[in-house]
Amino acid sequence: MTVTEASTKPALPDGFIAIVKKDCPTCELVVPVLRQLESEGVSLTTYTQDDPAFPAQLASVVDDTDLAVSWHHDIETVPTLLRVEAGTETARTVGWSREQWEAFTAVTGLGAELPEQRPGCGSLSVDPNLTDELTVRFTGSTLRSRRIELAAMEDEMEAAFDRGWSDGLPVVPPTEARVLRMLEGTSRAADDTVAVVPPDLHEVTVEQVAVNAVMAGCKPEYFPVVLAAVEAACSDEFNMHGLLATTYFSGPIVVVNGPIAERIGMNSGGNVFGQGNRANLTIGRALQLVVRNLGGGRPGGVDMALMGTPGKLGMAFAERETDSPFAPLSSDFGFAAGENTVTLYAGQGPTAIADQLSRTPESLVRTFAKALLNECHSKLIIGFDAMLVVGPEHGRIFTEAGWDKARLRAELDPLLIRPSDDLLRGVDGIDEGLPEVFAGNDVPKFRPGGLQIVHAGGDAGLFSAILGGWVGGAKGSTPVARAIDL
Repeated sequence: MTVTEASTKPALPDGFIAIVKKDCPTCELVVPVLRQLESEGVSLTTYTQDDPAFPAQLASVVDDTDLAVSWHHDIETVPTLLRVEAGTETARTVGWSREQWEAFTAVTGLGAELPEQRPGCGSLSVDPNLTDELTVRFTGSTLRSRRIELAAMEDEMEAAFDRGWSDGLPVVPPTEARVLRMLEGTSRAADDTVAVVPPDLHEVTVEQVAVNAVMAGCKPEYFPVVLAAVEAACSDEFNMHGLLATTYFSGPIVVVNGPIAERIGMNSGGNVFGQGNRANLTIGRALQLVVRNLGGGRPGGVDMALMGTPGKLGMAFAERETDSPFAPLSSDFGFAAGENTVTLYAGQGPTAIADQLSRTPESLVRTFAKALLNECHSKLIIGFDAMLVVGPEHGRIFTEAGWDKARLRAELDPLLIRPSDDLLRGVDGIDEGLPEVFAGNDVPKFRPGGLQIVHAGGDAGLFSAILGGWVGGAKGSTPVARAIDL
């Protein structure tokens, strides 16, 4: 990707200027009118956007397939007819209207065989697929990121792999046009500092995050969520450096609350942790690429995970709030319901909880407790966090009984306390466990604040899930929530 010089506005000759394209029925329609104007002695220059051979049999046709004239002169519709005097546009008319063209050119009897009027077509210079490229080409680059120029025969995808920018999957080439388009997704300035990204403690800007969001495959409307996720992940409390350096499985999981989730099409329902949703997959991936490419957190380096998890490619999902029995996860961190937030949690892939028979919350909460007590290891307590993801069919059991999150926690907490003598090293012939100093005490499975509860998943199936966590608190990672700045 190379820096582009801004171009100057092309001068137009005096007289009448017609801007047309072949791929426009109205432009095809007015070709006889353009020939008629020339035959009447009108000074006419025709600029063609898509085919230098169109229109045929005109005395003065100028190739504008690079769209320089159309872009610089703000052509939004073709055909457009301009009047230029002393090098300055003095008037224009768009589309075809016999009355307007006759008044405009002072030539009567134009297009007698044509309909009275026809609307024009969109100019190629405002085609959404071209506008970003044209902006870069004609206004020059405003980006500060280092440019990489590829050889003529070098494949963009392979270049990303060769240079170590990829997480193992193909990335979208971050052209200037794509990065500029991504920056349109936020009101923040491109040179604003977002965070200091571990492990290299690199200070990164909005623009640099945008580059990686492009590579991840994000749409611009996802970008505010990515920025908030980067801020949360790089906080001291979340401890991204420690999460990278551990040999454990975990990586950052992004949970989104608020109306933005539906607005950008995030999945909170069926297959919520699986494939098929662009927003979920690319938001989490963008965060991981920022950590990898800007912070230096790469496997085999600071990233020391023994086995890892597929979620380390990127894991994000929205909480299913519309029919949840619980207040949203963000409310546990002081945010009001309806605020757009991300919560970062250090976790790994789901472990299933299957309970097809419970129809009361008293029974179901005991199922949850049994599953949670086995998280990581049934004899390890306090150290590891967890996230309980309650599926909608299980959630309806709590809704019908009038249980909110506080009630669920109040019933669940006593069930997660165990006599330490059952957990000591050597008990049940298992060397793993608590040291003898814990003997004679009742101990909780999780530290205070170490169990998060959210609601997500599809409508069918009496299932819930546990997203196992990493070491919680000051010695590991604390979940962190941040507002999404739109």
